[in-house]
This record gives sequence, C-alpha cells and structure tokens, in this order.
Amino acid sequence: MELHLLEMWQNMNPIVKSAVVVLTIQGVWCVTVAIDRLLMLFMSKRRSRAFANAVAEPMEIGNADAVVEIADTAKKRSHLARIIHEGVLTFRRHLDLGLSRNESAEYTKRSLERTGEDLSGNLNKGMVVLATTGSTAPFVGLLGTVFGILGAFKVIGQEGGGGLSVIGPLIGEALYITGYGLMVAIPAVMLFNWLNGLISKYEAGLANAGSELVDQLEAGALGGREVLEAAEPQVNGAERQQQFAPSPAE
Repeated sequence: MELHLLEMWQNMNPIVKSAVVVLTIQGVWCVTVAIDRLLMLFMSKRRSRAFANAVAEPMEIGNADAVVEIADTAKKRSHLARIIHEGVLTFRRHLDLGLSRNESAEYTKRSLERTGEDLSGNLNKGMVVLATTGSTAPFVGLLGTVFGILGAFKVIGQEGGGGLSVIGPLIGEALYITGYGLMVAIPAVMLFNWLNGLISKYEAGLANAGSELVDQLEAGALGGREVLEAAEPQVNGAERQQQFAPSPAE
C-alpha cells in the first residue's frame, strides 16, 4: 500500500484539508516565534553588554548625571539600560521631593518591579503561540483523523462493502493527520520549555541588577561593578571566568 502526498491531498475531504492547513499554519507560526525570540535575546544581550561597558566607569565614580544620560540614550535598545535609567531617575526624583534615602529606595523598588513586569510582557511576546500549539495541535490532528475515517466509512457505504484494499489507504491517510498533529505539537512544547527557560534566566538577571541598584542607591552609591555583575545569571561559563565582564548577557 503506497501513499502519495499529492494524491492524499486531492482525495481529502474539505474538513480534513482544513485540519492540515491549520496544523501547517501553527507549525510555521511556531518557527517564526522561536526565531524571533532567539534573535531578540541575542540582540538584547549584545546591546546590554555594550551599555554595561559604557556605563561602568560613571557608575564606579558615582556620576549619576552621566549614568542617566547614557542610559537614556540606550534604554530603547537595552533592557538593562531601561532598568538603570528608571532606577536612578526615580530615586533622585524622590530625594528631590525631600524623602529620605530609605523612602526613596522603597519607591524605586516598586517602580522597578513595575518596569520588570512590563519588560516581562515584552520578552514573552508570542510565547502563547507555542503553548497553544503544543496543547491543541494533537487534537486538531485527531479531528482530521476522525473525519478521514468517517469518509472511509462513507466510501464503504457507497460501494456496499469493501476490503482492506479499498479502505486501507483511506484509513492510512486519516491516521497520517494524527501523526502530523504530533509532529507539530512535540517540537512546539520543546521550544516553549527551552525558550521559557532562557527568558526566565534573562529576567532573573535583570531583576538582580535592579535589586542591587536599589541597595547601592540606598547606601549612597551607584554601585558600579556590583550592579552590573548582579546580572551574571545570564553570563555563560567562559565570561564568568573573566576578571570583570560588566555583562548582563548570557
């Protein structure tokens, strides 16, 4: 029993064809989202490394004006720059209102938490596509199989009977749809788990940098290395061994 894809497609009923089209769209969409999130993480880490290198010296000497200026320029491209910019500006604004360092630090912490939530939404954009595909693609394939088998029974009814040579190809074609659904769903689940881990690690580094910044501001300093190195959960093994790599990445 030999099955040809083009012949299968031509013999499928409209509902089964719809299931195949939906699965194909889901698969292409998942690949698009995965590539987009990987490129986003790569570019964000690269830009954050560049920002960390540029801002390390002003932070070391406590030059808040220079830090804010550099962060303001880079905040649209670097998540770390946005954290630093929001933290320093919020802290200075509340100090100017006459609040103590402890009170200003508390307001800064809340502001950075809101900023982190906003960044998280941006970082996880499109991940729902992977999750939805992983959970629904098997059922879409199963639905196509059900209607394919019903079509086989319809042929049997029209011909008044039929052996394996008649219904075998039809049943085989129907079962292919279930397999296709699993082929789409399994990689989607694996991609979701992998990307979710990478994004969570990246978010943890940003949160650590924000927390360290608040501690340093409350202590009367900008922190410098301490703040930038707080993002080290994102740094790979080789970079961790460097004497000082002010990198929020990897």
